[in-house]
Amino acid sequence: MNYRSLRRLALGGLCALALGLPFSALAAENVLRVSAIPDEAPTELQRKFVPLGQYLEQQTGMKVSFVPVSDYAAVVESLATGKLDLAWLGGFTFIQAKRRTQGTAIPIAQRAEDAKFTSRFITASEGIKSFADLKGKTFVFGSPSSTSGHLMPRYFLGREGINADKDFKNLAFSGAHDATVAFVAAGRADAGVLNASVWDKLVEQGKVDTAKVRVFATTPPYFDYNWTVRGDLDPALVKKLTEAFLKLDPANPAHKEIMALQRASKFIPTKKENYEGIEQAAQAAGLLK
Repeated sequence: MNYRSLRRLALGGLCALALGLPFSALAAENVLRVSAIPDEAPTELQRKFVPLGQYLEQQTGMKVSFVPVSDYAAVVESLATGKLDLAWLGGFTFIQAKRRTQGTAIPIAQRAEDAKFTSRFITASEGIKSFADLKGKTFVFGSPSSTSGHLMPRYFLGREGINADKDFKNLAFSGAHDATVAFVAAGRADAGVLNASVWDKLVEQGKVDTAKVRVFATTPPYFDYNWTVRGDLDPALVKKLTEAFLKLDPANPAHKEIMALQRASKFIPTKKENYEGIEQAAQAAGLLK
């Protein structure tokens, strides 16, 4: 590093200190840090994000960096502590983020499909044809913090007279939707539940043998996924990001791949109030402290 580079670095550090910012904030100020709950395999999350990340770079003029995380809780914590700027959350993780940030996290957009999302109950057992047949069987949810792989299915199981903590012979968590299918297909669980979008994608891609693993029930619809920003993000940037999502159009050849990978017909505005039902279900299930 030459003298001029060292001088610029030192001056940058002094500016950051004068503004009351950590020096690292100066280096990261033109990078949009984005992540997503790990509801599918890490390689699949990366594949889905690449064209969207490139699009967001064009729309914001910022470098976009995808930050992989180990689990759902890490996304919530990273958003709350300013390590992430934008995150793809499920309905339940949004509620957790809202609470963790004292209500400052802002949901800006959701797919049209997320206003009427569902979960699919699956099995490879001939003896399971209804919810009543689940009693005494082994069952697998996705992640404990998953809206569509745990919270809402648990809530709807309760409405069908099934107590998830008492009525199953054994209860497990696979960690992700695609892993739940693998659990059931391998006979590691008699039945399980995952979100309808991932199930449909796996079927389309030929990654599940529907002659062996089948859907035996579907939940009523509920609000689910959204893109959420941290509350102290520059309002001008929040506006740019919101507009960027709302402009996406599958009829536009430049957007077609993005929309296909996101499994979205279009993005629509969303708001915190849409997730009040999720919060009530979480409280009823005893999943919120």
